[in-house]
Amino acid sequence: MRFLAAYIMRGRLQAMIVASSLALLSLIIPPVSIVSSASVALVTLRRGAFEGLYVLVCSSAAASLLGLFLLGSYQFALLYSMMLWLPVWLISIILREGRHLSLAVEFAVLLGMLGVVGFYLYEAEPAVMWKEVLSQMVPPNAPVDEIQRTLDVLSHYMTGVVAAGTVFGLLFGLFLGRWWQSVLYNPGGFKQEFLSLNTKPRLAIGSVAVVVVAWVSSGVLSEVAWNMTILLFVLYTCIGTAVMHAVFASMKLGRYMVPMFYLTLFLIPHAMLPVALVGLIDAWLNLRNKISNQTNA
Repeated sequence: MRFLAAYIMRGRLQAMIVASSLALLSLIIPPVSIVSSASVALVTLRRGAFEGLYVLVCSSAAASLLGLFLLGSYQFALLYSMMLWLPVWLISIILREGRHLSLAVEFAVLLGMLGVVGFYLYEAEPAVMWKEVLSQMVPPNAPVDEIQRTLDVLSHYMTGVVAAGTVFGLLFGLFLGRWWQSVLYNPGGFKQEFLSLNTKPRLAIGSVAVVVVAWVSSGVLSEVAWNMTILLFVLYTCIGTAVMHAVFASMKLGRYMVPMFYLTLFLIPHAMLPVALVGLIDAWLNLRNKISNQTNA
């Protein structure tokens, strides 16, 4: 990965080749989109907003041409590349200028929440639309009654689920780009930055308020609030992961505990729920400082 980062930083052409080619490859292998967006993030973080925008625009043009030759249409490739790179470019600017990873993560979640609100303003009945989409994915031999009940429930939250997945992808691209920058120019910098992820108590109170609104209200307001809660889950999962990493790393068996922690999150996604709760509680308890003080004592 260091070689790829060094290749991207050789010049504009190299960055455009990596970004555009991997963007099209991600249509076959979706996780590759993270590496593609990380290339735009790396250029933006290191060389500034204008240089990042230059690479973004030219890479979009290159992806469009590749799409025209390979797919027979440039519109889809152009739209896909812009949706993939424009948000991560904006988040990278926030990180470069604000110099706080927490601020960039919060901004990414805010973009997702605005996307949820915008979608509800655009689509009169999102749940109906999502139910139609999900129904097309159901196997023909599946039990109808049980599947219909599941779709009825899931369709109301699919907007938030899709937005959360998108934000996770953006953040992974940002984290990879920041890690590349750290490897090339500031060894160890990303680890220190990631492990210090936190949020302010005021934001945590606002997050709890959103959950309360979702719980006590009804109709569209409740549905929008629940979908926003799913995006807040992304924020506190990132913070909780940083907290748990720091806690496990401070233990005697930290070199084994930290990899096991990430392996657990990968194999058992439900484990992210308690991790997110840790991230929320940390806004008031500052768990890392307490663990650090106990260790030093």
